[in-house]
Amino acid sequence: MDDIPTFDDVVAARERITPYIHRTPILTSSYLNQLIGAEIFFKCENLQKVGAFKARGACNAIFGLSDADAAKGVATHSSGNHAGALSFAAALRGIDATVVMPTNAPKTKKAAVRSYGGKIIECEPTQAAREATLEQEVARSGADVVHPYDDPRVIAGQATCVLELHQDIDDLDAVIAPIGGGGLISGTCLALSTLSPQTKIYAAEPANADDAYRSIQAGEIVTRDAQQSVADGLKTNLRPRTWHFVSRFVTDVLLASEDEILDAMYLTWERMKIIIEPSSAVPLAVMLNNKKLFQGQRVGIIITGGNVDLKNCPGCK
Repeated sequence: MDDIPTFDDVVAARERITPYIHRTPILTSSYLNQLIGAEIFFKCENLQKVGAFKARGACNAIFGLSDADAAKGVATHSSGNHAGALSFAAALRGIDATVVMPTNAPKTKKAAVRSYGGKIIECEPTQAAREATLEQEVARSGADVVHPYDDPRVIAGQATCVLELHQDIDDLDAVIAPIGGGGLISGTCLALSTLSPQTKIYAAEPANADDAYRSIQAGEIVTRDAQQSVADGLKTNLRPRTWHFVSRFVTDVLLASEDEILDAMYLTWERMKIIIEPSSAVPLAVMLNNKKLFQGQRVGIIITGGNVDLKNCPGCK
């Protein structure tokens, strides 16, 4: 496949985006270590600009545009964090951003897009509707499409998260990241396949949105419209570019139920005193489900975001 990013692209992305993002901290919890029997290192992208790792890929894509292309603006489809991140990065560069968002996207994430000056076009909550609406908008405006995960610039940008994790914590036995469309897990594979090829990579997925799990079982991309899930950021399907990385480097895809995701989220809130969103809780949920698999190991978990509507959060009473 053309346009598969390389580790050189990751190094270039790190240099390009450094002025615009945070180098996020790594936190630990003795309670969670004891509970699971492993040494866990949480890379806290919930403390990133726009509250999510998505700022990395968006900034890399936008600040890599030529002036001529940037003048046409950018466009994407997204259920949330990529939408806010692209609008944030576009505002930094002073260009227009248009985001196609499903009607059921969280209100807080729509508000974030508008707060950065992004324009929202709503569509039905299906992958086909997202893509068709975006295609119509790009035909009208000529904007540069920055896909939320199926974009080499985005994948290289997301890879800088694990590049930092490796620089701060070496000799990890495994890294676990959530998987939706696969941009972050692809970046994780891209970075670790060069920096630490012996480190196992696990993708964590909601059982209600298990297309990646089904794809691994089938040996080819399996698509489905996800059922309702609290992990709203993980309901998208793999694409050929992200499947390239998942099929080659991911050790396994591990699943968690809706209740398990919420339990892991609230456990993190209570024990680590940080706010994470449901999608970010899936890696801890699968560790709790598979304690024997990770016992005695040093494991990195990527906390992908912290954008929660606290007035309407899932399970709040």
